[in-house]
Amino acid sequence: MSITRTAGRSDCAPWRTARGWLSSVFLGGLIMSVLCAPVARPSAPGYGQSAQFREGRFRNPAPRPALSLWDELGLWFDFLFNKPSGTLPDRVIPVQTLTQAALLAAPDNSVWRLGHSSLLLKLHGKFWLTDPVFSERASPVQWFGPKRWHAPPIAIDELPPIEAVILSHNHYDHLDHAAVLALQGKVGQFITPLGVGATLVDWGVPASKVRELDWWQHTTFGALRFTATPAQHFSGRGLADGDRTLWASWVIDAPGIRLFFSGDTGYFDGFREIGERLGPFDIAFLETGAYNKRWEYVHMLPAQTTQAFHDLGAKWLYPIHNGTFDLAMHAWDDPFEQIAQLAKTGDIPLTTPQMGERIDMLAPGPGSTWWRD
Repeated sequence: MSITRTAGRSDCAPWRTARGWLSSVFLGGLIMSVLCAPVARPSAPGYGQSAQFREGRFRNPAPRPALSLWDELGLWFDFLFNKPSGTLPDRVIPVQTLTQAALLAAPDNSVWRLGHSSLLLKLHGKFWLTDPVFSERASPVQWFGPKRWHAPPIAIDELPPIEAVILSHNHYDHLDHAAVLALQGKVGQFITPLGVGATLVDWGVPASKVRELDWWQHTTFGALRFTATPAQHFSGRGLADGDRTLWASWVIDAPGIRLFFSGDTGYFDGFREIGERLGPFDIAFLETGAYNKRWEYVHMLPAQTTQAFHDLGAKWLYPIHNGTFDLAMHAWDDPFEQIAQLAKTGDIPLTTPQMGERIDMLAPGPGSTWWRD
């Protein structure tokens, strides 16, 4: 898939596009400085062949439920002024510091969680990185917005060479501009959904380093195969570019192991189709955090995460999208408590490693209840 690079623009969009952000994963961080931020826009001719691209925007198969103006304003008000207690940790988040030497010495089929949805995978002797966010805040600026609760287990400068970065979509808690610029010198390729690659090129990443995929398309790196699979979400980095780029989950096939990475998504029938077409999976890295009944269309509730796990036919559940940022209305440890209880009652093999802790993806083990200690 070739990359269409379009010039960044700086024009404030009216209320019509602001509505699409009200269920965003970090609602408050957008209010300030993103109103007139320049964005990369994919041109319609470049994506007209995609079944997901209609009338200038990418769409989910099932339309997003409409909210009234008062419902939307209520979301903003509650998130900004009516958050319950406990959404921030009352203790230090444990982090196991990593070194490049330890990573290089680790065996194949290892995974380390760097925070939120950032995973470092070692497969077939090489390293692969998902949704790398290393900045202090998941925000268009570093003086406002959701602030991380812990430092990354390793600095970008200390990382070994990365064969490829796998991106799920362009929200700030998954696509970190500063991290992309810092990483590009040691990254061989960036694998992205449609349109996200054009954003990277606009930022200065060479087009030769970018591979854009539509849902069900795949790309290979030697013996490894990466397939972009459906997700039920949305996109945008400002008030003028809503749904101009695609979002995706990912299936990673490596010799002797098969993985699923959800990115951000609500629960939908697509999980069952992915499981039937590309499963079963040795481990499923599934979103479990930043949820709320009012925006379950784009973020799964914990019980829906367990259903997605069953739909995919996975052996182990590895919850992500939690433990790093305050992005919702639930207590900071609620994702871990809920998924642990659901896994126990549902007899689901669950692994909950600390940040920076190595896990063998073929034999993960249960991890620990580190959020309680």
